[in-house]
Amino acid sequence: MAQPKAPDASRRSERSRRAIFDAALALVGEVGYDKLTIEGIASRAGVGKQTIYRWWPSKAAVLLDAFGAVVDEYDQEGLPDTGDLAADLKTVLRATADEFNDAAWQAPYRALAAAGANDEELSRTFVGRLMEPGMRVYVDRLRAAQETGEVAPGIDLRIAAEMLMSPFSQRWLMRTGELTHDYVDTLVDLVLHGLRPRD
Repeated sequence: MAQPKAPDASRRSERSRRAIFDAALALVGEVGYDKLTIEGIASRAGVGKQTIYRWWPSKAAVLLDAFGAVVDEYDQEGLPDTGDLAADLKTVLRATADEFNDAAWQAPYRALAAAGANDEELSRTFVGRLMEPGMRVYVDRLRAAQETGEVAPGIDLRIAAEMLMSPFSQRWLMRTGELTHDYVDTLVDLVLHGLRPRD
């Protein structure tokens, strides 16, 4: 008689981890960062709070890992490189605008960004864990374009990437205007106008 298989602990742990991430992102969007608690996350996820404390020291750590799971996938893939820098940047930034306009993403991200404005340690972790990896993939794509002659030599690629991302983030965070595909396309065209080699 065949022995029954033992439960797959790693699969169960991954399901619990995913449930915790989903619960944390949903709750912080509903109640804000200040009112978010480990107990609330545990209750929403259907796990014991000790399960959360075994993996994370704080609610901030849970949230950062929840967002980080998405960023890590993006970081591994990098930006597309079709040989057309403008088209590649527009494709990615249009998709990013759609994501930032999605209420399911917007509420938790805003809550975490607002909390970071009043908490220096959280802000530094937020930047290091979430923003820097995203910035690096833009720098890498711009470097590839520089090597093929689409971007002028001698350009500070970090600042060039910030020229793309900072207006985008400012418009979204401060609600100074809508994040539309037309806005993204115009932003890319204006930035690349300044980055292209001069004859």
